[in-house]
Amino acid sequence: MGVAGTGLAYVFARKRFWGRGALDLLVTLPLVLPPTVTGYYLILAFGRRGLLGGPLYEATGWAVTFTWIACVIAATVMALPLMVKTAQAAIASVDRDFEEAARTLGKTEWQVALRITLPLARKGILAGLVLAFARALGEFGATLMLAGNIPGRTTTMPLAIYSAVSTGEEEAARALVLLLTGVSAAVLIIAGRLGQTRW
Repeated sequence: MGVAGTGLAYVFARKRFWGRGALDLLVTLPLVLPPTVTGYYLILAFGRRGLLGGPLYEATGWAVTFTWIACVIAATVMALPLMVKTAQAAIASVDRDFEEAARTLGKTEWQVALRITLPLARKGILAGLVLAFARALGEFGATLMLAGNIPGRTTTMPLAIYSAVSTGEEEAARALVLLLTGVSAAVLIIAGRLGQTRW
């Protein structure tokens, strides 16, 4: 997610091309759509009769749905907008004069991006990664739609909490809630300390 998110953020912040608005909308939509709606779109894309999942299933007999890979896809799609938007803002705030100076010294676009732009935007990129991780950790709706809730295979922590509450396992639910709260709090504390670090 980090590489893809940073790449998309750089493209949105520094490039103009046909279809940019549509791509931006596609990446951002999961941020505002109900997770179940995003999950339904993921089924249309990765299900056994889906746009991508259908040909894969016909060729290999293997389906993405109800696997741990489906959990990863759902969490990534739901968390990617936070990564991209946060990193995009950081990249857009980098002074273009530094980039122009590098170009006048003969640096290529790749070199400018890797040696000037991204290092100067690293705090924002890191913040985006942390926010995306926290969002992915708590993903529920889209994961349930695409991966289901199969014990030992696709049960994530939020799904386990839901199952425990549904079956009246209060102690298990409380333990998982406390664990997830602790991990989330630790992520925020680490992010705050990293943000204060002098680079």
